[in-house]
Amino acid sequence: MRSILADLTPLRESPGFRRMWSGIALSAIGTQLTLAALSLQTYALTGSTFAVGLLGIFSLGPLIIAGLYGGSVVDAYDRRKVAIFSSMAMWIITIAVALQAWFNLGQPWILYVLAGLQSAAMGINQSARSAIIPRLVRAELLPAANALNMIVFGIGASLGPMLAGVLVGSVGYNWTYSIDVLTFTAALWALFKLPALPPEGEHIRKAGLRSVVEGFQFLAQRPNIRMTFLVDLCAMIFAMPRALFPALGVIWLGGGDATAGLLLAAVAIGSLLAALFSGPLGRVNRQGLAVAVCISIWGVSIAGLGAVVLLAGKYQGEGVSPWLAAAVVLLVISGIADSISGVFRSTILQSATPDQMRGRLQGIFIVVVAGGPRIGDLLAGTSGDLFGEGFAALIGGLLCIAVLWFLLKLQPRFLRYDARTPEP
Repeated sequence: MRSILADLTPLRESPGFRRMWSGIALSAIGTQLTLAALSLQTYALTGSTFAVGLLGIFSLGPLIIAGLYGGSVVDAYDRRKVAIFSSMAMWIITIAVALQAWFNLGQPWILYVLAGLQSAAMGINQSARSAIIPRLVRAELLPAANALNMIVFGIGASLGPMLAGVLVGSVGYNWTYSIDVLTFTAALWALFKLPALPPEGEHIRKAGLRSVVEGFQFLAQRPNIRMTFLVDLCAMIFAMPRALFPALGVIWLGGGDATAGLLLAAVAIGSLLAALFSGPLGRVNRQGLAVAVCISIWGVSIAGLGAVVLLAGKYQGEGVSPWLAAAVVLLVISGIADSISGVFRSTILQSATPDQMRGRLQGIFIVVVAGGPRIGDLLAGTSGDLFGEGFAALIGGLLCIAVLWFLLKLQPRFLRYDARTPEP
């Protein structure tokens, strides 16, 4: 079983990684709780999947600016301090999210503004955390460390949405958001316990536009790293079904908010399962090929979800549709594929990038990883309103597969990437 289950060596060997990982673990559920509740509250106020998709768009601009600039900050200053200050900003914004619910303001534009601010702080924070990991663990343990992070994100993303559906219906949005305020304190404590982590080598002296441009210039000359960004954008833009879930719960599969939370959680449960049984991932050397296979499975699963919704039709009875089980299974499979893809994409980026460039490349990575789904939210929400949620998922999944293999045909070298001889 040790060869199958997640490798715990990074936690045993590195006290710094163990502290950061434990802080993330304590705050992950609260963070996902808030993200799911924001979608549910927006849909409750507007009744529109397009409005839910707008949450992603209002988050995208701040994320791009803060992620790119934040990457240059990470390469210029002590990464521990950058992570602490950005975490404090996220904590204050979470308090504001809870306050708007406690005072019953009930305005979608307030949710959009707060989502944008939270996204900006998150862009800087995640760039710092990701750049810190290669400093805390050995290079050969990077897949294991990234898989361990996937475990806590998977737990948070699986329990968070399910709890959001239950808590929103029982205690309301105010108490639901307040839980995140409490759990976020744990993440701050863990960061304070880390040692100083200034960039190594010839790092930049000042954060700014010039250093951001240097990051893009570096990326332009590294085709394998660039492909990790492009293939993820392909999956998230064309086949991200998240904005469809509230309508699937209300109209197609029954169950309302609870079903929407379950669908969100199903993807996260798949991610969690993949991370828990990630032991074999450390022995995979053809990591580029593994990414391509996983994203293909993601596209097939989302297309299958669309087919299930079309077969189910609008649900008129009480309770939930019998087709809900098939939808959940497909989303679990998609989560497994996405998690494995994420482990290898992160490992390729961390292994093939020098330390003095990691902040800027992680900034671009965060923009891609978080920005792609937000564009996907808008695309799915718009196509769901225009053509129906089933067709939106079906066509999106098929487009994902087609565009992915077109990109791989243009850059076949990515399929030959070998972790034993990492070439950027």
